[in-house]
Amino acid sequence: VQLQASGGGLVQAGGSLRLSCAASGNVFSINIMGWHRQAPGNQRELVASSSRAGISFYDDSVKGRFTISRDNARNTVSLQMNSLKPEDTAVYYCAARRFGREEWIGWGQGTLVTVSS
Repeated sequence: VQLQASGGGLVQAGGSLRLSCAASGNVFSINIMGWHRQAPGNQRELVASSSRAGISFYDDSVKGRFTISRDNARNTVSLQMNSLKPEDTAVYYCAARRFGREEWIGWGQGTLVTVSS
């Protein structure tokens, strides 16, 4: 399974960006697709995820501002980010978890989101 994220960029605080991710390979094995981020000096953290059944998860830091959406037919997942804050600045990665497995796989190169104050 491979995933490729796109859509990052530079935005002012309070602005919006939409990230997109497409999966390829053995996509039928994928249950959860998720967005992670890593800011300089910080560990990578899970921001939001969506299961094939439509169950979503959001980290408290993004609840009410970010929305994850998934298209199972196209094997894509998007992250709509509104009311962006400088602390949202990070490299954003998408990854997947297969049915019955705990580890995240398919990490791509990530896409940089920079929020200026």
